[in-house]
Amino acid sequence: MATLDRRAFLRTTGLAGLALGLAACGDNSASTGGGGGEGGLGSVKLQLSWKKNVEFAGEYFADSKGYYKAAGFSQVELLSGGGSGTSVESGLATGRCWIGLSAPTITAPAVLQGAPLKIVGATFQKNPFAIISLSKNPIEDPKALVGKKIGVQDSNELVWNALLKANGIDPASVTRVPFQSDPSMLTSGQLDGYVGFVTSGPVRLKMQGVDATHLLFADHGLPLVAETFTVTQQTIDTERDKLKAFLTAEIKGWKDAVADPAKSAEMAAKTYGKDLNLDVAEQTEEAKMQNELVVTPDAKANGLFTMTSELIEQNIASLAKAGLNVKAEQLFDLTILDEVYKADPSLKLS
Repeated sequence: MATLDRRAFLRTTGLAGLALGLAACGDNSASTGGGGGEGGLGSVKLQLSWKKNVEFAGEYFADSKGYYKAAGFSQVELLSGGGSGTSVESGLATGRCWIGLSAPTITAPAVLQGAPLKIVGATFQKNPFAIISLSKNPIEDPKALVGKKIGVQDSNELVWNALLKANGIDPASVTRVPFQSDPSMLTSGQLDGYVGFVTSGPVRLKMQGVDATHLLFADHGLPLVAETFTVTQQTIDTERDKLKAFLTAEIKGWKDAVADPAKSAEMAAKTYGKDLNLDVAEQTEEAKMQNELVVTPDAKANGLFTMTSELIEQNIASLAKAGLNVKAEQLFDLTILDEVYKADPSLKLS
């Protein structure tokens, strides 16, 4: 399975007409989401940002342990992402999903084109993009990119250029090499590093007996969140209680996932993603790695999925470096999560 084309942070396909499609949905009637017992909120569809690997362990726990049903949903259907034309943003426009997991650099372009979308929480407090390199020839600082050969997929061009801009590096000083997903280009010396996901790249190489290291974009001038809960403004306006119920179930699921990487991997490999031929040991290591992106000091203090005002502003600044000039209030609404934690402080990590 390819590791780098898992999600382009910017998908241009399907954005044209997205605002019109969402606007057309704006007159649809919607329940206020009062609940009224188990199943009272009905069935909804959650679109994942990728295929059903361990990346969505919290959703698997919320489903398998009955948190969704306890919150009032008769069913929460998990839709795989990753295929062409299946972005969360287009899914929200067409009604294919009620909520989805996306990223600011995918949602922001849609918002700038007029789509009434909002990010209401972020599973990954740090985006997983990194420069993967060999431990024997490590790239540990952005300045060390100068003079190096780096593999970059076309789909990752936006975030790559933003990293260079954030660190004042002339693109001409780095040799960008066309790249798909073959890590052998790194191990054979054709590359000094490549742009990949920290949750999978180093783990996969480790499983092959190769000692690798990484430079995380989020720690070097490009602090963007990822796996963001994205909904339409209409959902916030007319189904606020339903949305709070959903996020409550998600928090419970992710608390379990963070606490048990091995079980997370087992559910991904043997149940939810059983058709993907996932390796349990590898998925366990990926779960441990992604926990570092999910649980930060701020997330411990304020609760999973929350974003401080400082983190929001950092995301806005990072988006600007990527050429996406959007205002915080256009893209983010964390008030729903604030209400969830105010109503039940025990949801916070202990």
